[in-house]
Amino acid sequence: MKKEFKVIADLLSNNTRVLDVGCGDGSLMSLLVEEKNIEVRGLELNQDNVQKCIHKGLPVIQGNAESELHQFPNQSFDYVVLSQTLQAFYDPDKVLKELLRIGKSVIISIPNFGFWKVRVKLLLFGKMPVTKTLPNTWYNTPNLHMCTIKDLFIFCDEKNIKIKKVVGVNENKTSLIKRSNLEIKNLFSKLGIFLIG
Repeated sequence: MKKEFKVIADLLSNNTRVLDVGCGDGSLMSLLVEEKNIEVRGLELNQDNVQKCIHKGLPVIQGNAESELHQFPNQSFDYVVLSQTLQAFYDPDKVLKELLRIGKSVIISIPNFGFWKVRVKLLLFGKMPVTKTLPNTWYNTPNLHMCTIKDLFIFCDEKNIKIKKVVGVNENKTSLIKRSNLEIKNLFSKLGIFLIG
């Protein structure tokens, strides 16, 4: 199991309703059903992943989050989860507004473009880095909006979005990120997981 999914599961309360946007093959949804007794729904664009979810018995809708989130009623889920997808949207601001409308709380994870190895590769080699969390080259990456943990902190401040908790993930280690340690954690976290609402 991915460390990221364990952190997300730990942020969720048992017996709640969760919408997993960009649910992939349903791995996170399966974990939440099994370990947290969570009523989960998925929204996924990729047809193969939708089939994998259905094969696992998971409730999933095939659809594009950028154009179809408006169909969900206000506050219809306790949590909405968006795992490593925000940076791939054309209009992440609009998507975030929709997520915050649909869910009482939102959990977002992002690959951190501020991670020290990413910075060093760009500085030393002068080209876009390829890492475990950023495995694509510049021309075939789904990432349209590269952002750092610090960027998302600032964005939430500017949009008056309440940050409830932020966890940094680096390999199997996690750490709490606060304003007081933001600079150092932005440097040493491969992923940032935000609980906002």
